[in-house]
Amino acid sequence: MKLTVTVITFNEAPNIAGALESVAWADEIVVVDSGSTDDTVAIARSHGARVESRAWTGYGAQKNHAAACASQDWILSLDADERVTPKLASEIRALMERGPVAQGYRFPRVTYYLGRWIRSTDWYPDVHVRLYDRRAARWNDRKVHEGLDLEGRVERLEGELLHYPYRNISDHLSKIDRYTTLAAEQWAADGRRASAIQALVHPRLAFFRNYVLKGGFRDGAAGLLVSLLNSHYVFLKYAKLLEIQQRISHASEAVADPDRTAAGARQDGPSLTPPVRRVRDSH
Repeated sequence: MKLTVTVITFNEAPNIAGALESVAWADEIVVVDSGSTDDTVAIARSHGARVESRAWTGYGAQKNHAAACASQDWILSLDADERVTPKLASEIRALMERGPVAQGYRFPRVTYYLGRWIRSTDWYPDVHVRLYDRRAARWNDRKVHEGLDLEGRVERLEGELLHYPYRNISDHLSKIDRYTTLAAEQWAADGRRASAIQALVHPRLAFFRNYVLKGGFRDGAAGLLVSLLNSHYVFLKYAKLLEIQQRISHASEAVADPDRTAAGARQDGPSLTPPVRRVRDSH
């Protein structure tokens, strides 16, 4: 069996070389780039990858296009911020030599954060199906945390995938903001509802699960920060879903009774009475 590695990219110049070097043994590497303005494309080509350009249409759609561009049916889907370990590479190569007996293979992913590998919290073991027969699988179209819809048997490999997702805490917070917006939009599209109680309770449960039940305390300060930021992620998902619900509710009210909505807007508008200015005592 021969193998194609697929990678989707956008401005991944700091990461792409390491990712492609870790799979240099593959029979083919296909990179689908969505308009990078840095050196991503040049670096990918210098590492022997075939680069296809495609406007961004979503994570799942990009990965399906990458698989369709491959010349082989067996696909290893890799993100630009990931690296295949020598142990995992050895397992995959041996599997290809003897012939796969399943339609998909999953393996754990370990994340590097604040100077250490995190083997606790919700981050580990972060098991995903990444090696698959494209004839039996297709990426779904979820806005974030897309997954493979696979028909057939799935087995597990023991080698790990290395993950370098964040440059620093600021980068982490920026991605949390972006991903929670997508997650809340996906929840809304799925018809899920949120309440203020859930926004209050679920983040606390998430922290307890990450820090205590899943051993975040064993990873010191890094484990504490991961647990706190994971609970913050949960809070933002619920908060943003509440915001979407309110926006939809107000839009529905406007359609149902436009005169009342307009009257309310006039009533809530600026007052003609000058506001009382409160001056704070400098002492």
